[in-house]
Amino acid sequence: MDNQQIIIRVATRDDKSYADLITEEMEASAKARGTGIAKRSPDYVAQKMEEGKAVIALTKEGDWVGFCYIETWSHGEYVANSGLIVSPNYRKTGVAKGIKQKIFNLSRQLYPDAKVFGLTTGLAVMKINSELGYEPVTYSELTQDEAFWAGCRSCVNFDILMSKDRKNCMCTAMLYDPKDHYEPAETKAYFEENKKGLERLQRFKQWKLLKPFLKKEQKDKDKKNDRNRLKSFIHFLFNF
Repeated sequence: MDNQQIIIRVATRDDKSYADLITEEMEASAKARGTGIAKRSPDYVAQKMEEGKAVIALTKEGDWVGFCYIETWSHGEYVANSGLIVSPNYRKTGVAKGIKQKIFNLSRQLYPDAKVFGLTTGLAVMKINSELGYEPVTYSELTQDEAFWAGCRSCVNFDILMSKDRKNCMCTAMLYDPKDHYEPAETKAYFEENKKGLERLQRFKQWKLLKPFLKKEQKDKDKKNDRNRLKSFIHFLFNF
């Protein structure tokens, strides 16, 4: 794919016609991954475009390629670059990296003193974040704004998050603090040196955090099967 044919720019109100397509792809992608960002309506996405707080990628012919938007929390102290999505036809072409760079620059321009953070389960996104200067952090270093965490309710792992008192989950937290940060070259080098360990950590999380819930699901399934067998046996006795 020739990325020179793709235009990445700040979205405007003229781009609202893409809102339905963007939210549909967000939902489909979340289902495919088995995780999910907060569900957003086409009206919400359109509002971000009107406010100049979103980045869109399009082909020269006007075909939609990708999208990302800015959200603010804790009275502007924290900024999240949310809803990063790329059309399936343009994935693994470097478009996601271009969008992340553009939305990060826009965030720094609009909110120069804010801490920029994100939650992700994907190693590819972690790599892009590291190249921008993000560092892996604990959940306690993120915004504690209730509205932000309420947005996780649409994720299939929300029960895990709440069982850990919002201190851990399947996602890795990453943060860029404009007042205290390493240079992008340093965070990039750190990621490259530790990516195997980070990948193992992701697998460990999947095993450690999901295990209790998988056991519960199996117990519930066994109980249901036992009840069904009992019903079948009673039915057999009374109809013998």
